[in-house]
Amino acid sequence: MLFHIKQSHAPKDCPYGKGGSTSLFDGGSKDVQIRGYWLAFPQHTTYLVVETDDIAHLQAFLQPGAGVTTCEITPVSDRPVPRPA
Repeated sequence: MLFHIKQSHAPKDCPYGKGGSTSLFDGGSKDVQIRGYWLAFPQHTTYLVVETDDIAHLQAFLQPGAGVTTCEITPVSDRPVPRPA
């Protein structure tokens, strides 16, 4: 399943120069594939599209930033909803 993640942090918690924004999630996870990754640097926000089959994997993926970030997680799809019969 695909998930869109908006991950934000306060300016005082900015990882710039201290591991960068990728230090706020587990980019080496074998259980979560990153399909897309974008930054909005002035807003202290990253946007990711990831794929995983288990919410526990997603939670573990986001654990590195859990103490300093807020995440909005939305399941997404590249297929439209079928019309009712």
